[in-house]
Amino acid sequence: MLINPWDRGSDDEWRAWLSARDFGVLAANGPDGAAPVLVPTQFVYGGGNEVLLHLARPNPVWAAIEANPRLTLAVTDDYAFVPGPWRAPADTPPEDGVPTTYYASVHLVCTAEPVDDPVAKAALLDRQTAHFQPDVPHRPIVPGEPPFGRMLSAIRGLRLHIEEVRPKFKYDDKKSTDFQAAVAEELLLRDRPGDPGARTQLLRRREARLTEARLAEAQLTDPETCPIEH
Repeated sequence: MLINPWDRGSDDEWRAWLSARDFGVLAANGPDGAAPVLVPTQFVYGGGNEVLLHLARPNPVWAAIEANPRLTLAVTDDYAFVPGPWRAPADTPPEDGVPTTYYASVHLVCTAEPVDDPVAKAALLDRQTAHFQPDVPHRPIVPGEPPFGRMLSAIRGLRLHIEEVRPKFKYDDKKSTDFQAAVAEELLLRDRPGDPGARTQLLRRREARLTEARLAEAQLTDPETCPIEH
């Protein structure tokens, strides 16, 4: 994934964004030069440097993990197509504008640690259940006990240790904040399914740029009162 300097997300930014999401695609290199194995999966990220999930024991990804435990979890959201006329410069015919797609995508490069101990698997599943159905009662999983304990042998847990993060927030930060405001208005008016999320990220990134500019200006005009540490 290409990440331009103006697209790169900060550490706090990608962590906050990822903490609100729990579905992605796990990519593991195929064994013996085979094509990568891609697995759409739910997961739990608690804000640290670890991701938890589980998969069925027959899943072909286990062979890929055994061959190479280094893999990537990719999470993409808040995307919207932006037509060319919205991006045309003021002195350019609208039909000559260059279209693009806005999106946020965080790629976690991890080392995979399979979890096979029944007690550890039960704890992992209990944590996932508490995350995905917090308002619905659920029975704790006890290995060997009904109704769920006897099903543990059908799955394997997976703990992903995050080693590298590639965060991209592609919302035309290389263009002016006035331009971003104009595109945000177009997204509001069009209101397709993905538009609200993309608009939220666009405006959030725009406000961050404006705040940074205001702080820089304050530092130049009155360094002693600027909140930035010198």
